[in-house]
Formats: sequence, C-alpha cells, structure tokens
Amino acid sequence: MDLFDLNANSARAMPLAERMRPRELSEFIGQKHLLHKGSLLMRAIQADKLGSCIFFGPPGTGKTTLAGIIANSTSSEFVKLNAVSSGVAEAKKVIEEATERLRVFNKRTFLLLDECHRWSKAQSDCVLSAIETGSIIFIGSTTENPFVSMTRAIVSRCRVFELKPLETSDIVDGLKRAVASENGLAEYSLRVDDEAYTHIAWSANGDLRNAFNALELAVLTTPPDRDGVIVIDKAVAQESTQRRVLSIDDSMYYDMLSAFCKSLRGCDPDAALYWAFRMIEAGCDPLSIFRRLLAHASEDVGVADSSALSVVASALTAYEHIGPPEGYLSLAHAIIKVATAAKSNSVYLAMHAAQKTVKEHADDKVPDYLRDRTYKTPNDSGASYIYPHDSQQYITQRYLPDGLRDEKFYLPQDNPNEQKIKSFLDAIRRNKRN
Repeated sequence: MDLFDLNANSARAMPLAERMRPRELSEFIGQKHLLHKGSLLMRAIQADKLGSCIFFGPPGTGKTTLAGIIANSTSSEFVKLNAVSSGVAEAKKVIEEATERLRVFNKRTFLLLDECHRWSKAQSDCVLSAIETGSIIFIGSTTENPFVSMTRAIVSRCRVFELKPLETSDIVDGLKRAVASENGLAEYSLRVDDEAYTHIAWSANGDLRNAFNALELAVLTTPPDRDGVIVIDKAVAQESTQRRVLSIDDSMYYDMLSAFCKSLRGCDPDAALYWAFRMIEAGCDPLSIFRRLLAHASEDVGVADSSALSVVASALTAYEHIGPPEGYLSLAHAIIKVATAAKSNSVYLAMHAAQKTVKEHADDKVPDYLRDRTYKTPNDSGASYIYPHDSQQYITQRYLPDGLRDEKFYLPQDNPNEQKIKSFLDAIRRNKRN
C-alpha cells in the first residue's frame, strides 16, 4: 500500500471497467469459442505453454484482459508496452533484459504490445529475431485485422486469435457481477431493473467496457429514493446510454427486420423505408440496418447491378462521418438503391456452390501449368501457362483442377448486365481445351 494512499483513493478512482477487470480465467466473460473446456487456448494458458500470439477484435471484448490473465497465470516476467507511445528503443531494451533474464535465470519474458497494428515495419522488425529465438514471447493486442494491418513477418510467427463482440447475455452477467462485487458497486444500495440491465447491455454493441461505463454513470448520477436506494430503471438506463429504449420486444424487432429484408428483395422501396425508420424510431442502431443493406447488395442484387454495393458502402461512410439526423439521408439513399436495383441471387448461389464443392474436393491438385514455377516439382507434365495479355483471342486453358473441369458455380441470370457476362463467358468456354 502507498504510504500516502491509506484510503486506497487511487483504486476507488479507477473506472468501474478497470476495477472489474478479471484476474483469472474463471472470471473471464464471453469468448466461449476460444475459451471452452479443452480448447487450445485454454490448455496453453493453464499449462503456461502459450507461444507468441495476437489477439484481435472490437473494443471491450477482453483482449487486454486476456493478456493480463496470462500474465497472472505464468511464472514468466511480463512487460507491457503501447505501440502509440513506445518505439524501437523501448522494445530493444525489453529484449536485452529478456535475453539476459533467460540466460542467467532461465526465466522467459512476455512482451504485451497494445495497439500493435500501429507499429511500422521497421518497428515490427526489431522484435522478429527475439521472437524466433524465444528470447521473448510476443502478445499483440489490436482492434484491426492483423492480416491486413500488420507486417506478414510478424503475423507468420504468431498464432492469431479473433475475439468477437460479446453477447447481450454475457454483458448482463458482467453488469450483475459488478453490482454485487466489492471491487464494483457493492458499497451502494442499488436496485437495477432487468429491463435496465438488458438495455445497457444491448446498447453496448458487444463492448463490455462501454456497458460498465454506462452503469457507473447511472449509479453515480442517480439520487437515492426515500429508503436510500438508488433505483436504475429503464428511463435511467436510456439517459446513461444516450440510446432510446427499444419500444418493441425481441420477437417484434426480428419480425420488423425480416419485413425490411423481404421488402428490399421484393423491390418495394416504400415498405423498406417504412420498416427501417420504424426500427430506428423504436431504438434500433442504424448501423444494424446498414449491415443488412451491405449483405443484400450482394445477396439479392449482386452482379445484376454491382453499383448497389458501392452506393451502400459510400452511404455507410457518409453516415459514420456526419451521423444523424443528416446521415439518415444517406441511409434512405442506400435503401432506395438496393430496393429498386435489378435483382439476382447468382452471387449467393455461386458462393454456396463453391463452398460445397471445396468441402467435397479439398485435396484436388493444382494443374501443373498453374503452379508456382520458382521451384521444381516431381511428375511435372511440362504444360506451359498461357499469359492472357499475350493472346489475341480468348484463353483456352483451364483453371480448375482436372476433377472439376466442367464445374460451374456462377450461373448468370436473366437480366441485362448478367446476359452480357453470359455471352462473354460462353465465348470463352467454347474455346476451352478438351
């Protein structure tokens, strides 16, 4: 204890989310796809055999918490850096100390790098050798997809674990735990209605930290009643989250979402607009509607009018930049575009046909003339790859494995755009080798 902090003021000043941060795996909330009984990650942590890895996912899903649990469960040294404020010099110092610690005391060092996607290639390269030699065990934490935002050299040396947004039920459990915990809100005389729990959890969009912040704000700003009890009801929950309480139950919400989707598919912009804005009026997040629009732009419109996907993506960007109410114009624009566009589910059918065939023919060999020629392969037929740009006519070579030479996943449908594509593909297919 700090001599000048006898009343633990520093701890009390911590946000609720920090005070409720789990210290053991048994306290961790959510991510059951990674941390179920007997899972690889669970076994590795319990056995203290976790190698270098990267945790990525949305905010408030437990990335840093999981790294902290690893730190508490390991006998190794644990050093934390933030990629925003730390650079090559700090990393090299950690590596030097880790190398010496391993040599003298045979003790490993975990290096947790928060926001690891912010490191440049030069910064990332400084830890590569240490990861390879085992001088450090690297744990990266990021909200960005590491396969896109990080250097391949780092990613190839790490096992990547994706954390997903928490379920509403998981967040409700976390909130109830906070109300009962001495580290949380147990010092207050509280009564939280079930509807308030549900609304705060739903409004958090899978982010437990967000939910903790909203609950703490509600508790600290709500005066007690005559009995000295702080009552958190639906109205207080709405104020603390700045999100309107849904005026519909779950079944009604999904019914309206279904009606919205079917209106898009059925080319009825009036009905689609009605259901979309009725859901928003009831408290639905407009981003949920945008997610459905993005899906339908490929599932129901597809190649019949590929511009629909671009319009929806641009409308989403506009909405994220300007927000409501002006952003609702972009949403309405996207809805009208998808509803009135020519319809084709050929993309949807092609995707599922390809996925089904891949499962049935997962081991088919790549044709010799399509293989990488930078290395020698046995039993090479010697067939040559035809470079399309050198040909003055349609290419006659095949690109599917021999066992699938006549398979067709994409079947153009009867709309003007896809009929042009059909004519193009038919001309090529007539010239394919037998």
